[in-house]
Amino acid sequence: MAQVELIMPKMGESIMEATILKWVKQVGDDVDVDETILEIATDKVDSEVPSPVKGKIAEILFQEDDTVEIGKTIALIATEGEEVSPSPSPAVEDKAATNGAESNSNGVDKKPEPVAEPVLAGGGEIPRNDGSGRFYSPLVRNIAQTENIPLEELAELPGSGQHGRVTKKDILAYVEERKQGGGIQQKTPAPAVQPAAKAAPATPAAKGISSDGNVEIIEMDRMRRLIADHMVNSKHTSPHVTSFVEVDVTNIFNWRQGVKKEFQEKFGEKITFTPIFMEAVIKAMHDYPMINVSVDGDKIIRKKNINLGMAAALPSGNLIVPVIKNADQFNLLGLTKQVNDLANRARANKLKPEEIQDGTFTLTNVGTFGNVMGTPIINQPQVAILAVGAIRKKPAVVETEYGDLIAVRHMMFLSLSYDHRVVDGFLGGSFLRRVGDYLEAFDPKRSI
Repeated sequence: MAQVELIMPKMGESIMEATILKWVKQVGDDVDVDETILEIATDKVDSEVPSPVKGKIAEILFQEDDTVEIGKTIALIATEGEEVSPSPSPAVEDKAATNGAESNSNGVDKKPEPVAEPVLAGGGEIPRNDGSGRFYSPLVRNIAQTENIPLEELAELPGSGQHGRVTKKDILAYVEERKQGGGIQQKTPAPAVQPAAKAAPATPAAKGISSDGNVEIIEMDRMRRLIADHMVNSKHTSPHVTSFVEVDVTNIFNWRQGVKKEFQEKFGEKITFTPIFMEAVIKAMHDYPMINVSVDGDKIIRKKNINLGMAAALPSGNLIVPVIKNADQFNLLGLTKQVNDLANRARANKLKPEEIQDGTFTLTNVGTFGNVMGTPIINQPQVAILAVGAIRKKPAVVETEYGDLIAVRHMMFLSLSYDHRVVDGFLGGSFLRRVGDYLEAFDPKRSI
């Protein structure tokens, strides 16, 4: 006879809270191990929270649409056959008192669906769920209000979220299309003025223009605020030092050019430079394991697992860092599949919470934007991050048995930012040089 606390899970190292989208189970419902209890969301990912045990929902502590900090108890599950009298949270009871309660066949009061206050838009009300049962988050409804998008128009908008839900990305993309004369034909004309009592709160789309028209004020969206806080915290936490090396990657460049068609035909995967860079990083981390650490006060926590994060740019312009767990257990093909899968699902906002956490080292490719080098900020609580620059043809000195020659080579800069509290110049510089050595030693005759 026991009660188990259901905790709001950690959604990533830069995510400190999540919003409850839907309670799939209600007070008094039976649940099995790994059965979904609720759906949650952040600005990065949507996810389902499974039950850690078999039992019965004893108490729900937060309502749908509530934003809850990670680590907080959100529900109680009774186990081992304990008899439970359903006990909703006070907030839920208030709703029940107002709206009435339903009884199931066992005589147990069921909590009615929470009724969210409708949001006015385009002359009509946008409820939390429309007639077809489609869910609209508070953020989506507020953006719809600001942009005068009526429910009829919103209902026709395709959604990329879970179960076809319209996400922030979907509605912001539609707003831009609408401003350019596209979009779905409105069935209800939008009023010129919204009622003052229903003024929309600030949203990612909210803008303000100065009186002289020369300054535009754009409010950060929630994800950008989280990133900003994470970056500032990293600079406050770690004294950053950045080292650079230039690497000849001609053998890698030519090898990839020669095998990429055959590789895709044989394995159904595009071979990019990223898994090749990761392979070299993994080898160097085995040589210098003190790069794979974190800091806890005056203690150094050495990690046995090599979990490589890969910074990925989202269509919104924000960044997310999916993680390849136990990356040293994959060969080049395995790394390629992991990189392609995580990158594709990151862009589609379909990553799971556990896929963006527990990284021990991060790789970021600034060469994607045509930059030759960068000074990346450490992804806490890691102690180092590697940036790879653009590969460019350059004249370089090549040592041969006939003497030194100048030849056109494919060259690239690597830059490593590291935490000088625990990684000094010798360790950081040696690790970076070792990564470069492994890249330059790449076998141009390597089979696939």
